[in-house]
Amino acid sequence: MTGKIFAIGDIHGCAAKLESLLNRLPFERGHDVLVFLGDYLDRGPDVKGVLDQLCQLRTDGVRIVPLMGNHEYLLLEYHRSGDQALLPYLRRLGLENTLESYGGASLAALASLNFMPPEHRDFLLSLLPYWETEKYIFVHAGLRHGQPLAGQDISDLCEVREPFLSEERDYGKRVIFGHTPFATPLLTPFRTGIDTGAVYGSLLTAVELPGLRFHHAA
Repeated sequence: MTGKIFAIGDIHGCAAKLESLLNRLPFERGHDVLVFLGDYLDRGPDVKGVLDQLCQLRTDGVRIVPLMGNHEYLLLEYHRSGDQALLPYLRRLGLENTLESYGGASLAALASLNFMPPEHRDFLLSLLPYWETEKYIFVHAGLRHGQPLAGQDISDLCEVREPFLSEERDYGKRVIFGHTPFATPLLTPFRTGIDTGAVYGSLLTAVELPGLRFHHAA
């Protein structure tokens, strides 16, 4: 590919920050790519507003690559299985904020996802576990070293922290990830972490590739 890539970290319902960041990014529509690293749902005030914006980008012809975060992964697991044992985990992740964003939907509507408009359900069901280019691997949480990318467990891709965070390993390409919040973007020889805790009152961050230039919105 010849255009730039802009990867955006964990949004968590921070629709206003997302709008501000998108307005700041110097991307060329139809030429550059926006990669979203997952965790659109939960904790923040306007999950519906976030998904509205992401769906509108597709409608407008912007090239986007939305990845699955652990929050979407668990919700979709519940959607597929109906396993009631997942509900306590979903609640700890901030599920109530998501339901409230859709008008206070009840837990009874959760398994079917019918509290969302069809385009939002379709968006969630289209999320990718990772995206790979010639120079980069984009993933929500991280990787297991020594395992081929196509053989990585999706729960690791969405949820892993250790030993990925503490071990400086060469994965063959720079890994761009979110999931673990840092006060400022993490930049090491082989990894770039861009979750900077937007939902906790800090910045929403994007990284521009190539060049490793960071963009932020408060």
